[in-house]
Amino acid sequence: MRVPASLPHRRDPSLARRLLLLQALVVGVVVLTATAVAYLDARQAVQQSAEQETTAIVESLADSPLVLEAVTGPDPSAVLQPYVEQVRADTGTSFITVLAPDRTRYTHPDRDQIGRPFRGTIAPALAGETFTETYTGTLGPSVRATGPVVGAGGEVVALVSAGITVEAIGEDLAAAVPGIAGTALVTLAVGGLGSWALSRRLQRQTHGLSPGQLARMVEYHHAVLHAVREGLLLVDGERRVQLVNDEARRLLGLDGDPAGRHVADLGLPAELTALLTQQRTAVDEVHVTGTRVLVVNQAPPQAADGGAGTVVTLRDHTDLQALTGELDSVRSFAESLRAQAHEAANRLHTTVSLVELGRTQEAIEFATAQLASAQRLTDRVVSAVGDPVLAALLLGKAATAHERGVLLEIDPATSVGETGLPGGDLVTIVGNLLDNAIDAALSGDPPREVQLALEVAGGRLEIRVEDTGPGVAEADLPRVFERGWSTKDAGGAPAGLGRGLGLALVAQAVRWHGGTITVRPGPGAEFVVSLPLPVPAGAAR
Repeated sequence: MRVPASLPHRRDPSLARRLLLLQALVVGVVVLTATAVAYLDARQAVQQSAEQETTAIVESLADSPLVLEAVTGPDPSAVLQPYVEQVRADTGTSFITVLAPDRTRYTHPDRDQIGRPFRGTIAPALAGETFTETYTGTLGPSVRATGPVVGAGGEVVALVSAGITVEAIGEDLAAAVPGIAGTALVTLAVGGLGSWALSRRLQRQTHGLSPGQLARMVEYHHAVLHAVREGLLLVDGERRVQLVNDEARRLLGLDGDPAGRHVADLGLPAELTALLTQQRTAVDEVHVTGTRVLVVNQAPPQAADGGAGTVVTLRDHTDLQALTGELDSVRSFAESLRAQAHEAANRLHTTVSLVELGRTQEAIEFATAQLASAQRLTDRVVSAVGDPVLAALLLGKAATAHERGVLLEIDPATSVGETGLPGGDLVTIVGNLLDNAIDAALSGDPPREVQLALEVAGGRLEIRVEDTGPGVAEADLPRVFERGWSTKDAGGAPAGLGRGLGLALVAQAVRWHGGTITVRPGPGAEFVVSLPLPVPAGAAR
């Protein structure tokens, strides 16, 4: 697997700082563009206002009876000049000119221009239309409106033109610039402050890392997730899965990516689901799933904000549990041999003492009786059970039961050869059933006995274990194979493993091989396991 390169020593700009610069650039461009658009819009608005104002003045004067009477009189300038100048002063326009159809001016702000030809377009006005244009006249460039004065017969007897110089329009536009500039500065300040606040928040959330460092962290994150041999599960405060690696999916038997699903919807055993929904610390807790034994550790994250979530690690304990079962059987067998050696030493001393006392016949009878009893048990187990691991387990359990005051009897009809089933699984099933039965028998009244029967029939191995203990209450039958269920006192439970694991392991091994297990309620419980035997390679199916 490719390992990402190590982090560089050079300090790159953080993601927050880069984002701040980018936001500042974007805000500056937006504000500049908006200011330019506002300026252009203001200029257009001022020009439109000038056009509307001059048009209104022209139409008003063209409709005035005074103007119509003056332009048809003997001296139009004498009547119109003072009147038009008063209107011009009142409206603030740059000029108002009344002229004859032949362009001769009757009025003008500059008296020297009266009687001279008008500069500008008049053809549309002569045709009876009021129009606007920008034209350079005697006062310079101006926005002007020109319209006809219509006589009683409908003929155009004069023209009226009113205008505002471009310079005056520029002064009006300049008056609007401070407002536009002020708005732009305020917008820029608010945008900059917002970008700075966002950058500060991002700086805290990304811990001041640069984009390159964040990218490498993601690479490390994926590398660790896929390389680690332990299952890793991250659960948020709402008890939903946020992250799970490949090993965790394999150990929990999850299909697809469960990210976003609630832990209660993962189909896990009730005990494991209960642990994942809690925010307590768990250290090396053993949990049994459908096919595996898992060692689970859970710890809340050490986040600065005290976020409510948990980190869960999973280790596969299945193979180790099987090896532990085999080791227990070997240890049990060794303990049996130790006990038998101790008893043999006592019997030898007794036999020697009888010989020294001259009671030879009693010594012979005593020695042969004890030897015959032990040999009968060994012969029965060896002849009835062909699997050496299972035979050693039964001899060890028989000796252990004898030491604890319980009689372990093997059904005389028992006859089992090589089953083809893994020895570790047989040790798990038979060993835990016998341990449970011996403990139950000790809790009952004498005689304390455990009966074991093994039978192969119809391609299946049937294991039946019965004890003389108080049995299992009918109300407890649904919970017998749950991890943690036990009728024993919790005081002696090993730390970290808890109680009620043996029968849960039995149920797991049975399910793994596609078998069944049934329980008869007490008094005197009976457990019956039925396992399908594997078909030998090349055999007819």
